[in-house]
Formats: sequence, structure tokens, C-alpha cells
Amino acid sequence: MTRPYVFITRKLPDHIVAPIKEIAEVAMWPYDDIQVPRDVLMNEAKKADALLTMVSDVVDEEILEAGKSLKVVANMGVGFDNIDIPAATKHGIAVCNTPDVLTDTTADLTFALLLATARRVVEAAQWIKEGKWKSWSPFLLAGADVHHKTIGIVGMGKIGQAVAKRAAGFDMNILYHNRSRNKEAEQRLGATYCSFDELLEAADFVVCLTPLTKETRHMFNSEAFRKMKRSAIFINASRGAVVDEQALYAALVNGEIAAAGLDVFEHEPIGASHPLLTLTNVVALPHIGSATKETRTKMMELCCRNIIAVLEGKRPETLVNKELER
Repeated sequence: MTRPYVFITRKLPDHIVAPIKEIAEVAMWPYDDIQVPRDVLMNEAKKADALLTMVSDVVDEEILEAGKSLKVVANMGVGFDNIDIPAATKHGIAVCNTPDVLTDTTADLTFALLLATARRVVEAAQWIKEGKWKSWSPFLLAGADVHHKTIGIVGMGKIGQAVAKRAAGFDMNILYHNRSRNKEAEQRLGATYCSFDELLEAADFVVCLTPLTKETRHMFNSEAFRKMKRSAIFINASRGAVVDEQALYAALVNGEIAAAGLDVFEHEPIGASHPLLTLTNVVALPHIGSATKETRTKMMELCCRNIIAVLEGKRPETLVNKELER
């Protein structure tokens, strides 16, 4: 009997992939830092029973339709906006993601980004490396306090709740906006639900953790930034396309908001010439929200378990398109 064929779009450690190799033939793109070209992904999809993909791999209907034997796409990330879910469902292909295992790690990074932006940590580190520290002055690299301020979290999912928990430790007033109200989280975290506009007007720190959908694309636009306090700091650790980057740049340059901390961008990776990188009041990171050795290992292992489950005719742990269960 022919063994199933699995293609992995980045080079992963052999010991992580070993369990799949026990039941299937496995091929891996030989690089961990170079994205697999679309033509290679297309050719591999045509013969694969399973794909293990990264959030930067576009798995659209053309790819899915080409995968005549494709049974599962295991995406290494909690987000899955890089995959055409309706098309996968139409073709009977399970799509899996990696929630839960990265919640606390991503929340840590989000709050670290908030702190770094508020206290001008990156700017200060560069200042001293460039030999600019000549004396002390009362307002040298003075930033903004975080404690006892108001944080507004847009997207109160598991990561949003974990960020709120960290904010509570800083005695922050916690506001949130979500497509549905979460009264349990309100009681547990002391958070207050409000409209999107109310949050923008009241928050000292606006933290975007909403998933990317048709409704949320560019929800942070010129109008949204104008409603924020001029002292507000904007943090995005969800998806870059939730933000209109030209509007954000204009808001920062024109002083409509004070600063921004960004872990994600609309088109990744970005180059050094990106306009937002020219601003000293922007802290930019290369999409490392879940990037700890422990968590990335757990994410890889979960992807592998999901693939094995589907290939063995079992229910995967984290099925996205639950319609397939009906």
C-alpha cells in the first residue's frame, strides 16, 4: 500500500517531523528562512496528502483545487487568513491551526511591545550605542507611564484576555471591544465593554488583537486614528492588513497619535525603506509574537499531530473548518 505524502514548506528539526515519517513519506523545503516559491508549492500540492504550511504561505483555491489527494493543511499559526477556508471546505480539505499553545507567549510579546514603545526602549538603546549619551537632563528620552493608564483591547479572544491579565498587573483600566460581549472575561479581568469609537476616544494604549477578516481589513484607518488621543500609543500584534499603513504613517507624522509598536505589516517581510521605519516613534518587530523556542516547538508538534490524525482517519485537535464534521 502506498504511503501518504506530506510536504512541509520550511525546514523543521528532524526530531519534530519524525512521528510523521513513521506513517508517511515526507518532503521538506530545504530552507528555514526562505519562503517556498509558489510554483514549488503548487507542484507539491498536486501530489500531497497533507501540507504543513507557514502563515506567510498563500494557500488559495488554485492550490487547493490542484491538490486532488489533499486531505489536510496544517498551518503553523493561530491565524489562517492565508488559506481560503471556504475553498478548502468545498474540496473536503481539513484546515488546522495552532491556537492555545501560543496564547501566553504572544501576550508577553504584545505587552513587551507596549512597554518598549511607551518607554522608548529601542530608541534609548540606539542612542547609547551611537555615543549620544553626553549628560543627564530631566526629560532625556522621557516616555509615557503605563501603570494606572487606560488600555483598549480590540479583539478579546484568548490572546486579548491574556494581555488584559498582564495589564491588570500594572493597575490599568481595561476597556475592550469585540464582535460579541464576553461577560465572563469582564468579571474575571475587571474589563469594561465599549463600542469601537468609545474605546478609541478613551484609551491611552490601543492594542489591536483582532483577526483579519473582510470586516476588519483596514479598520484602523484615518478616521480611527483621528478619534484617538494625541498622546495615544497604538500597538498591533494581530495582522498587518487590519491597519491602513499610509493612514498610520500620516497620523504619526502629523502628531495625531504619539507612537506605534508594530509586530506585523500588511506585506511581509518589509524592507528597510518602509516609510514607518523612518520614524523614531515607531518600534517595529519582524512578526515574532510567538517566537520562543518552547512555543514554536509546541506549534510544530501540534501541526504534526493534526496531520497524523487526519491521515489516520481521526479528528484533528484544532480543526478550523468544523463544517467538515457534520
